[in-house]
Amino acid sequence: MALGLVAKKEIVAEISDVASKALSVAVAEYRGMEVAELTDLRVKAREQGVYLRVIRNTLAKRALAESKFADIDSALVGPLIYGFSLDAPGGAARLFKDFGKTNNKLKVTALTIGSGLLGPEKLDAVASLPTRDEALARLLATFKAPVGKFVQTINEVPSKFARVLAAIKDTK
Repeated sequence: MALGLVAKKEIVAEISDVASKALSVAVAEYRGMEVAELTDLRVKAREQGVYLRVIRNTLAKRALAESKFADIDSALVGPLIYGFSLDAPGGAARLFKDFGKTNNKLKVTALTIGSGLLGPEKLDAVASLPTRDEALARLLATFKAPVGKFVQTINEVPSKFARVLAAIKDTK
């Protein structure tokens, strides 16, 4: 069924709004997938904080033209499903990678994190980007490590002294 001009403008406005909030975009070809498989993908996307939508490529080009993801328009060919990562930069890439392990019909065609078009060969790199909580945990561990080692070193002096005294006592 054909979309009217008003419906097209609403879709472009909605996608523009989502793109302004998104951290990255992943685009995958879904040719040959069944409705149940797409439904399963959408459920997983909701759980992971990824906005997933099938959009006409011409509407997507218009919606993304004014965003930081404008460089992806050259890769928008064929039946595509768009994944916008809202919580973590690697969210959509991780979703497509994990889903692609069980379904070989989903093929990632392009990715972008706002700094240029990335090909499907960069899927693993983008999917391995940490979430916000993981990044904060790593940063905290980096800050905590020197202090922990310092405390361990300071504590080692009296412990070693006590072990020496115990060894002298045992020998006498």
